[in-house]
Amino acid sequence: MERLQKVIAAAGIASRRKAEQLIAAGRVTVNGKTVTELGTKVGVSDKIEVNGVRLEREEKVYYLLYKPRGVLSAASDDKGRKTVVDLFPEVEERLYPVGRLDYDTTGILLLTNDGDFAYLMTHPKFEIEKTYVARTKGIPTKEQLKKLERGIVLEDGKTAPAKAKILSMDKKTDKGIVQLTIHEGKNRQVKRMFEAIGCPVQKLKRESFGFLNLHGLNAGDRRELTAHEVKQLRVLAETGKIR
Repeated sequence: MERLQKVIAAAGIASRRKAEQLIAAGRVTVNGKTVTELGTKVGVSDKIEVNGVRLEREEKVYYLLYKPRGVLSAASDDKGRKTVVDLFPEVEERLYPVGRLDYDTTGILLLTNDGDFAYLMTHPKFEIEKTYVARTKGIPTKEQLKKLERGIVLEDGKTAPAKAKILSMDKKTDKGIVQLTIHEGKNRQVKRMFEAIGCPVQKLKRESFGFLNLHGLNAGDRRELTAHEVKQLRVLAETGKIR
């Protein structure tokens, strides 16, 4: 027996928090009866419907994608633009991205149909580190790097402490290559952090997610995560370290 909201999230219908909201709003039924109690537990044989649509328990799948530029981090787009899910035409399960990367940002992006896993990977409290490499207009000074590391006050709050270092610089063109490691996921966070110190981002790539990296992959390539990697990511989220 599992909690209803966890089962809904695991089926890829919604995040666990959104599933709780759906239950509280009376939009979920179990065996034909509306359920609003968040502690409700269900079994494999129970018939669950969300907004009148029966929940199908898909096999859970997990992918790592090297997201190319010019692709949306979304399951669909009402303007007809290409999305990351379009890069998986043969996958029958309903995939959606874990978090997001901007349209013009490249790099590592996870996709799954496991809402519980997605929640663990994206909620700031689990503090999974993501490392980005940015080409900036302007070369950050030591003091500017310290500002990034201490946290930048943005319109939606102060960012958590980060790690920042310059990988290379070109004084003639006034451009720098800077590595930034964060564990949050505010909208356009990395770009806004660099804008705040006066060094706007010209190109951005996410090179790692936890212990995962892009070794051996080119833009547009993807691979399935191994069962061990999925387990280790869960452990990393829940304990802060890999066993």
